[in-house]
Amino acid sequence: MKADLHMHSTFSDGTRTTEELFQIAKENQVDLISITDHDICTSIDVNRRLSKHYGVAYIPGIELSTLMNHKPVHILGYFTDDSYQSKSMMEYYVFIRNSRLNRVNKFIENLKKYFDIEITYDQVISYSNGIVARPHIAKAIQANYPQYSFDTIFEEFIGDNSVAFVPSSKLSVQEGIDLLRKNHCVIVLAHPTLLHPSIKETVLNFQYDGLEAIYFRNKPGEEEAFRNLAQARNMIITGGSDYHGIKNDTKHGDIGETGIAGLDYEAYITFYENKVKK
Repeated sequence: MKADLHMHSTFSDGTRTTEELFQIAKENQVDLISITDHDICTSIDVNRRLSKHYGVAYIPGIELSTLMNHKPVHILGYFTDDSYQSKSMMEYYVFIRNSRLNRVNKFIENLKKYFDIEITYDQVISYSNGIVARPHIAKAIQANYPQYSFDTIFEEFIGDNSVAFVPSSKLSVQEGIDLLRKNHCVIVLAHPTLLHPSIKETVLNFQYDGLEAIYFRNKPGEEEAFRNLAQARNMIITGGSDYHGIKNDTKHGDIGETGIAGLDYEAYITFYENKVKK
């Protein structure tokens, strides 16, 4: 059995519909997926029907945006009941949508100020089908400046370490964990390998249920280190492709390329099902 527990659809910054995600998972012989769109968990009833149709098990998920010392920290939440539609989550969806829309305007200002790159708000919004994220900004830049690749745009202009970077949320790591805990999620720190070195140790010390220790951008020796940390703290291990479906994108994998299998899969399922029973 194999699971890919991290991917994105057109409801955030992915290029594929949720049905296409199920189709690809089926083709790639993935048994279980979680669609973890940025700061939104929606279309659950449709996804459950798709799950039955394609024979691919499904867990509703979300990738929450938080901050530590002005650096981004992403936290994966896997809902064990219908709390994805609770009052507090619904309020969060509205809050983060407005925050991300304001973020677009700030990015536009910064891109002009620091790099003399000009894009418009309407351009960015035209690429979005839901939550607005940086890939939509990247598409607007590519449309106006085709000489820049997707990777170049992220690394030089809109990445976490760029002078033009604007965070998507003011939610702290602990606030994010508390929100997911309140809404009955299995809580996992996403791609710890991508944490900024200045916050890495602090962020790793928060109380998660698990670590996304299996990630295709891990540096040599990191998976083992994350596994050892998880074992020492009695946490589960997860993994996922972080699939976005973006052409010529080296930052994310294909569905099923990275995930959990064997004992990792069994441990995750056992932990998740025990949470469901509570």
